[in-house]
Amino acid sequence: MCGLGGVARVDGRDLDEGADAVLATMARTLAHRGPDAEEILRDGPVGLAFTRLSLVDPEGGGQPLVSPDGSVVLIANGEVYNHRALAAGLPAGGRELRGGSDCEVLVHLYQQKGLAFLDDVRGMFGLVLWDRRRNVLLMARDHFGVKPLFYSRDRERVVFASEIKALFSDPRCPRRVAWDEALASPSLTASPALDVSAPTTWFEGVASVPAATIVEIDLAGGTTREHVYWTPPDFMGDPAADGRDDQDIVAEFRALLTESVRDCATADVSIGLFLSGGVDSAAVAALAAGTTSLETFTVLSASTVVNGDARYARLVADSLGVPNHQILFEASHVPSAAEWKRLLWLTEMPTCGPEQYYKHELHRHVRSHHPEIKGMLLGAAADEFCGGYSVQTSGGRGWNGFMAALTDMDRAGRLQDGPRPLGAWWEGVEAGLLSDAALAHVREGHRDPYALFVAAKMRDVEQFNCWHEDRTAAGSGIEARVPFLDRRLFELVATIPPDRRERLLWDKAIVREAVAGLLPREVVDRPKVPFFYGEGIQHTHRTFITMLAQDDHALLEEALASPRGKEYLNAGRVHDLVRRLERAPLSGHVERLLPLINLCLLDRMAEDLPPAPAATATLLPEVRAAHSVDWSDGGDEALALTVAPRRWDDDSRLVLADGVALLRATDGTTRYLAVDGSLEYVLEGDEPWSAFLTHLDGSTTVRRACAEAGTTTEELSPLLTECLDLGLLVPAPSVPATGPAPRPTPSTEPGPTP
Repeated sequence: MCGLGGVARVDGRDLDEGADAVLATMARTLAHRGPDAEEILRDGPVGLAFTRLSLVDPEGGGQPLVSPDGSVVLIANGEVYNHRALAAGLPAGGRELRGGSDCEVLVHLYQQKGLAFLDDVRGMFGLVLWDRRRNVLLMARDHFGVKPLFYSRDRERVVFASEIKALFSDPRCPRRVAWDEALASPSLTASPALDVSAPTTWFEGVASVPAATIVEIDLAGGTTREHVYWTPPDFMGDPAADGRDDQDIVAEFRALLTESVRDCATADVSIGLFLSGGVDSAAVAALAAGTTSLETFTVLSASTVVNGDARYARLVADSLGVPNHQILFEASHVPSAAEWKRLLWLTEMPTCGPEQYYKHELHRHVRSHHPEIKGMLLGAAADEFCGGYSVQTSGGRGWNGFMAALTDMDRAGRLQDGPRPLGAWWEGVEAGLLSDAALAHVREGHRDPYALFVAAKMRDVEQFNCWHEDRTAAGSGIEARVPFLDRRLFELVATIPPDRRERLLWDKAIVREAVAGLLPREVVDRPKVPFFYGEGIQHTHRTFITMLAQDDHALLEEALASPRGKEYLNAGRVHDLVRRLERAPLSGHVERLLPLINLCLLDRMAEDLPPAPAATATLLPEVRAAHSVDWSDGGDEALALTVAPRRWDDDSRLVLADGVALLRATDGTTRYLAVDGSLEYVLEGDEPWSAFLTHLDGSTTVRRACAEAGTTTEELSPLLTECLDLGLLVPAPSVPATGPAPRPTPSTEPGPTP
């Protein structure tokens, strides 16, 4: 991993000495991406800034790379995994590379093939190439956009860099958040429609070099053209695949994934792996364990304890005989406002949230305690094209339900994109009177909802997954490597005919079967569990709600004081939501609020640029320790380390919250819990939980209410905690001196029993 930056005139003139200050600031801003070396070059119309993290040939792999005749200059961020095979295929005289850099072969390929020089490359990269003879500048990215590259231009010049903040080194580059575009983005609105639009950069006047694309700029006059060197397959299936049975396809998938993991684990430095406990990272660990000395790292938080991730990660590591460092996130630790703003500025994305925080902290731990590790393997991106979202999208209706849901999402997107307002025909009890043929004029060529779904997910890979994985690693001078993002794997899965998708892609069957003999069966068969969502999510929510509320809502106030914050956000409603979430972290979604706060903070930071991340890195708090938890007790020790003390005890007095009512059916036994007039939960009258709720009158303690219901506080503890987190139960108001508080309207809670 490296940092690229530069500026070039596009009006036929040379850069003057004033560009030197811009290049120096760029290099300083990108220093965290390449802490091992720095080079600056200004020559004629082009200036380049390069910061290096040396994973391959630490001594001889410096950049810029220059062709023997001096006509081609290249800087590149990333890895070319098949560089030896590519070098062997060069014409005689071009095969002897001067250094050991894997990227040097790109210079020779360009001289041999021109714009076709990336056609056979396998790897991840962002690169800038200056062809002195043709007087053109080329910018390109890998097939999936794993490595970033942004640019901004006017009539006179173009500035380019691995991170947007480095573009701001040029005072002529706009420094404004693209609010209107951001607020309409499905990434923020959580729209169910399938979005296949071009990814956004979140900032006005800033463009991103598209994945699998070469942007060529004529430096004499500024003419620009794009050359797409790889078009992803459309996932419509390949009739030729019918000549292979399912096991043939699984075997080929296994072989390709094995080779990709081997490529990603190859380096002249140590490599680590983030082990989540799911089958994807476990698969990478199993395939990498035999090829390199591997250290694995796992988040140990209340959420990962409750959802099982931490326990399964240890199980995988133990079965493979590799170390597993579980990094402790105690419930009491909350990011400060300054820490959050540093992370936000590092990622430059309003969708920065808990996942980015946890991964950033894991990378910081590695940098602090294992400085020899400069590359990190990830299990990311298997979900997007191997059926990882099929079960949760199906709504419990199997493969047919999954396909029906995709059809609905396709329709929603076409209704949104279409020029005619036809949405009313798919609403209300009369929905379905029209067939989808009425929308055939929109998104021609995307008629297969599954193909469209994969296209939308791969957009997410570029817009979200690759973006944040790159930044959270780069902030600690580490390179993230993603074996599942190998174009050969993608192309193989795309050949699966539609009638065989259910067999191979339902619940990632192709991945599970590919590694079935390498991992414990319970890991292979484990249902998909999102990183920190699902069961236990309230523990993660509480951390970030507290972050927003701490110091008298200081971070909120700073965000709301930004120019767009004052204009676009309803400050009163924002504060009300945070206060409600403080009381009941499951009563809403802090992830819906965080992007708006992030937009406001990015607005302010773009106006008043913070110091370079490398200059402030030492101000971060101490890295959390790794813990060796004995999971033989079922996780009790892990829970004790990570879960916050419960907010009630045996002597607490609880009541149903405002708007919650406990109702009795006419049969005299069934009870309902109504929330804001809607029947939300059904309770059997003879259950202890139902009886317990009838005794909550504001003066009765939890212990006494349990006794009267014929149960114990230990038995009802999970339900009590969940109901408080949902905001269905609240502490009773203080009892006035004149007598007990009036009995509130009864109400109840959700959970497994209700």
